[in-house]
Amino acid sequence: MLVLGGIILLHITTIILLLVATIDNAWWFTNAVSTDVWGRWEQTGSVWHYTNLKPGYPEDYLQAVQAGTVLACIFSILSLFVFVAQLFTLSKGQRFTFSGVLQLVSCLCIMIAASIYTAQFHHQEREEGLGWYGHSFILAWVSFVFTFLLGVVYVVLRKKSE
Repeated sequence: MLVLGGIILLHITTIILLLVATIDNAWWFTNAVSTDVWGRWEQTGSVWHYTNLKPGYPEDYLQAVQAGTVLACIFSILSLFVFVAQLFTLSKGQRFTFSGVLQLVSCLCIMIAASIYTAQFHHQEREEGLGWYGHSFILAWVSFVFTFLLGVVYVVLRKKSE
């Protein structure tokens, strides 16, 4: 029962991390700009103003990152619901394969999104040391690790009792 509680707690934590990484505006920072996958905050004086992303962003890659982060959230939430449903429907000795597959798909989505963001955005700023990755970007990579671990656990895990 303790293992089950730990798995569910880790899954809920992973979902929260994925949601924060997707929603929060902290993928890239400079001294006067905060950028996420949806928009950009620019500081003028002491006031922050929300603007659209600058025109130089490759839109196809940006949409792939947006889709990847949203799909990762959806598949992870769906995986939790399927896991809870399988707790009551699987017979003794069967594996939580479907939950694991959904979680591994979520893992793949967030990995693709974070990889594309790393490879396609902010090259010049990184080389010149003008900015740094924010906590949402880091949470996306932490979420990748957690979703992968949960996916493997679900695939390996067997139901012990009725």
